[in-house]
Order: sequence, then structure tokens, then C-alpha cells
Amino acid sequence: MAEGEHQRKADFLLAGFERRVLPWLAHRLPQWVVPDHMTLLGLVAATGVAAAYLATNRSEHWLWAASGLLVVQWFGDSLDGTVARVRKIERPRYGYYLDHLTDAYSTTAIGLGLGLSPYMLLAVGLAVVIAYLVLSINVYLETHVFGEFGLGHGRLGPTEARILLIVLNTSALIIGPLPFRAAGVDMTVFDLAGIAVALGMWALLIARAAGNLRRLAQLEPPRRDGRTTGN
Repeated sequence: MAEGEHQRKADFLLAGFERRVLPWLAHRLPQWVVPDHMTLLGLVAATGVAAAYLATNRSEHWLWAASGLLVVQWFGDSLDGTVARVRKIERPRYGYYLDHLTDAYSTTAIGLGLGLSPYMLLAVGLAVVIAYLVLSINVYLETHVFGEFGLGHGRLGPTEARILLIVLNTSALIIGPLPFRAAGVDMTVFDLAGIAVALGMWALLIARAAGNLRRLAQLEPPRRDGRTTGN
């Protein structure tokens, strides 16, 4: 395997759908559209999603804009690497670095936008962002030690997260955010979803870390003198 390359593993719910649809879309893009254009589109759309959530403090109808921009963000974020692979113009190290840097920005921006909206507590938004970034760090460590890059976190990936947000946005517009009070704190169904996602990511991190350590212990068992071969 060449330097900067790694085995890509995608086993989340919509991975099969994206494997069929994304190349189809990439083949139909104009030749002047290059992967960096798609990356930039994803970044601009993520910033727009955050701004739309922030604007819901003035009108709930900005949730429509947030949902539409989530689709645009999926388009840009998902197609940058696909365009490179379809056209055989991959830059593995450049793409790996840029993709994950922009993912971190997009997740942080959208999480902060939600946390500063009337639909989610800032603490919940930050909890989701932190859990995602810590789990991402674990994925990068797995890539380094195993040479395998898991594109999703368990059965849920970025596409599933966007769909969940669009469903919540639509539900909030049709039936309202379903506010309630718990432990003296005003919350909404967005907060329940955020808490569930954050707890799920932490549980997944613990499970993956335990499995990785067992696998690494088998690959690098302790030596008879008590020292490990990897230290």
C-alpha cells in the first residue's frame, strides 16, 4: 500500500446506496469541476447550515434553509473524494488531510449553530461536537495502527446524521419542537436526540477502543521480561 493510502471501510446503513449513486453523480459533473470545488461547496454549505440554525431565533422558517443546505453539504462533502477516484486523480495524503480538517470544521459549525438556536441547548450541541471529534480521533488512530479507515461510526455515518437533522427540522416545522422541562431545564426533542447521539458515540468509542486494544495486544503480546514489544 502506497504511503498515504489506506483500506477504506464503509459499513454504515446507506453505504451501499452511496456506492451506487455517488459515482453516477460524479460522472455527470462538468469536467471543469474538480474535487477542491466540491470540498469548498461542502464548507460553504456547512457554514450556511450553522447560519440558518442561528437565524431560527428570528423565524422558524429558516429550518427549511437548514434542511436544504444539509443536502448541498452532503453533495459537496461526499463527492469530492468520489470525483477524484472516478477520474483517477487521487491525492491520498492531500485528500486525507483536507477531508478530515473540513469534516471537523463542518461538525463544529453545525453543532454550534444548533446550540445557539432555540431548538437545542448549547451544552448539548457542544457535547455532540466533542463526542464526534473524540471518536474521529480514534478513527484516525485506527487508520495509523491498522491501515484501515472506517468511514462511519458503527452503523451511522455523516449521511445518516444529516437525514436525522432533516427529519427533526421537518418535524419541528410541522408539529413543533415538542418542548418539555426536565430537572428544571427547558429542553426540546432536539436535545433528546442530541443527548442520545452523544451517549451512543461515547458507548461506541469505548467498545471500539476495547476491541482495538485486544487486537493490538494479540499483535504485540507482552514479552517474557514483562515489557511489551511496542514500548
